Amino acid sequence: MTKGQHGDAGQCARAGGTVEGVFALLGKRWNGVILASLMNGPGRFAELGRAVSGISERMLSDRLAELGDAGLVSREVDSGPPLRVTYRLTPAGEALRPALEELGNWAEQFLGAPEHGDCPSMQQPKVANPRNA
Repeated sequence: MTKGQHGDAGQCARAGGTVEGVFALLGKRWNGVILASLMNGPGRFAELGRAVSGISERMLSDRLAELGDAGLVSREVDSGPPLRVTYRLTPAGEALRPALEELGNWAEQFLGAPEHGDCPSMQQPKVANPRNA
């Protein structure tokens, strides 16, 4: 590749590094689905556990902590009684909406419909029922 055709190799390497960083976080199993679930609105731990089929409680806790450390998800504790923990997207997490929607569109077009229709939708906001968590 020459500089005149597609830019220089340094720019390509930097872009690759950036994309690698994104997929190092979002490419981990369940992280994208957790974020997609939260795009429907805030959710409690049990709600997220039901939305992310196959994830253990420990793994959900680890992934939520990781997404929190990355600044994408916030954790809010209402001391109750009863104690309630709610997770929601931060502004940085919400900024991922267009990208995740486009990935969903791409997947529908090129990968076909998902096998299970129980995947969280990023299109329709849900209203969390405080009694279900």
